[in-house]
Amino acid sequence: MKIAVIQFPGSNCDQDCLAALRAGLGASAGYVWHKEESLAGYDAVVLPGGFSYGDYLRCGAIARFSPIMKAVIAAAREGMPVLGICNGFQILCEAGLLPGALVRNRDLAFICQPVRLRVETSDTPFTRLTRPGRILRMPVAHGEGAFFADEPVLERLRAEDRIVFRYVDAAGRPVAEANPNGSVDNVAGVCNPERNVVGMMPHPDRAWDELLGSTDGRLLFGSLIETFAVR
Repeated sequence: MKIAVIQFPGSNCDQDCLAALRAGLGASAGYVWHKEESLAGYDAVVLPGGFSYGDYLRCGAIARFSPIMKAVIAAAREGMPVLGICNGFQILCEAGLLPGALVRNRDLAFICQPVRLRVETSDTPFTRLTRPGRILRMPVAHGEGAFFADEPVLERLRAEDRIVFRYVDAAGRPVAEANPNGSVDNVAGVCNPERNVVGMMPHPDRAWDELLGSTDGRLLFGSLIETFAVR
């Protein structure tokens, strides 16, 4: 299998993602520039973090119209695994592949800090090596990362087991003190109804080596590789 890491103007975590996949897991992965129109030869997609198009208008609002996004949307609808991290999550919401929106942080300040996540479902290509209730540790780094969805959408996400991660404290409780940005219901990541598209604000690409303070990100990228290994 080969994984595409999409590069937009302003992406700054594309190298982190490629390093996590190649050096961390020995996976085959390569960059795909945003002006490309095809994902031929690739089996999965990662949309990395950063500030695509300088976050003008709204985070992810311009990147959503990059030529490669037509191929990403088509591939996602055909079942290809797609992971959006931070700005990548924002782009997937803007593209309509995931519900909700990422808005300004509760305190209107950029935050960069480690957080704890509780895995809510292992039923995605990116969490199959975990189990519900497992607590992961990895950093967030964003100014517009507060997940928002209205109550009917939230109810649907809960009912369909589509909340993938929640911010929690050391005891695994989704309390307000553990919520770094004011996300509704402490949501840190969600998936689409078909479960092959996942978006998350925390960075697994910055948590795959002991030198980075955590190796929990390897579980998520490793899950993707495992997904293809058992097919």
